[in-house]
Amino acid sequence: MSSENADAVSGQGEPVWDVVVVGAGPAGASAAYAAAVAGRRVLLLEKAELPRYKTCGGGIIGPSRDALPPGFELPLKDRVHAVTFSMNGRLTRTRRSRRMLFGLINRPEFDASLVEHAEKAGAVLRTGATVSRVEQHGPAVPDRRTVAVVLADGETVLARAVVGADGSASRIGAHVGVRMDQVDLGLEAEIPVPATVAEDWAGRVLIDWGPMPGSYGWVFPKGDVLTVGVISARGEGAATKRYLEDFIARLGLAGFEPAVSSGHLTRCRADDSPLSRGRVLVCGDAAGLLEPWTREGISFALRSGRLAGEWAVRVAEANDAVDARRQALNYAFAIKAGLGVEMGVGRRMLAVFERRPGILHAAITGLRPAWKAFADITRGATSLAGLVRSHPLARRALEAMDRSRPVAVARENEAAEEPGGSGEPESDGARVTP
Repeated sequence: MSSENADAVSGQGEPVWDVVVVGAGPAGASAAYAAAVAGRRVLLLEKAELPRYKTCGGGIIGPSRDALPPGFELPLKDRVHAVTFSMNGRLTRTRRSRRMLFGLINRPEFDASLVEHAEKAGAVLRTGATVSRVEQHGPAVPDRRTVAVVLADGETVLARAVVGADGSASRIGAHVGVRMDQVDLGLEAEIPVPATVAEDWAGRVLIDWGPMPGSYGWVFPKGDVLTVGVISARGEGAATKRYLEDFIARLGLAGFEPAVSSGHLTRCRADDSPLSRGRVLVCGDAAGLLEPWTREGISFALRSGRLAGEWAVRVAEANDAVDARRQALNYAFAIKAGLGVEMGVGRRMLAVFERRPGILHAAITGLRPAWKAFADITRGATSLAGLVRSHPLARRALEAMDRSRPVAVARENEAAEEPGGSGEPESDGARVTP
């Protein structure tokens, strides 16, 4: 850290950053970029060395692409034009599109590129920096306009505003008081395959609706590696592991040694969960922002990170606690008005999917409007919320399915770790066995 990049607090001699961002994933890098491009002094803290592996399918849908910094070139490993759907290995059908549906990336490369864009905008990166806590009162805080970020080695970093983007087990989220009402376990394997196998998957992904309520599996091709994963509600660890093993065996991939096997908990926020506390904002996984049905998180991370960076600039400029709170509430309003609405529809879709997965499978594989809706959502032409809002038929169908389902049993809130609009012709593929 250099003094030319930060102010000094009067009488303290400690450098003060306008914005400190904790976590250099898509949410943190986006927040750092947004604050830095506004001309503010930004420090981006990351506990790991970059690039680092993250458990993630790596699908880049339209909303993710649209939230990237100007001039960002996606490091795509494949472009998806076909999706094979199955019901726990049965009722398999492939649907194809002449236009690209979405892209596939490797997270280490993607995240590192986002951080590079933040650095080019003026943000300063520090890796190997583990944050133990933040303090907004006490001897480490020189005045009411300052937040102290305390690192594991005892060093204190001062900021006018802090953005927490430190993942689903966020320390900053704990400080803010983020509460989760949906916790899921994802298991994934990165499997290198021969060229002959890779060719069979090029341009095509598989989505398999799984055997446990709300579960599904995926195969995402990335050149000579297939990303194979499954996700289900937390508390089903043994069944989820069996699902992954059976899924890999069914695909004929059990004979290939995974390069990486990993697990990860995804967490969705409760509706009334806070997004800020004082001069501290949270975004991405740290705020529990992701799509509840698909558990897609990259687009939510990019979009909430950008908003957090923009509003952190305003929080940093606030001269008193009242003004800082006003700006933080404006950030929360912006999140809830956009991503919050999408999450609400996603929760309804998950509840329907948990009870009646066959209906959704039949619709998306057999009804052209449903397939077109899927394609439009992945391309970013609309969203689940936009579809329900603007299409009366979709709204009535969801309302009918809502009425048909029983009252759902609430998921656990605890976060204990589990072991480990196109308009163009679209054509159905023949039934295939992936």
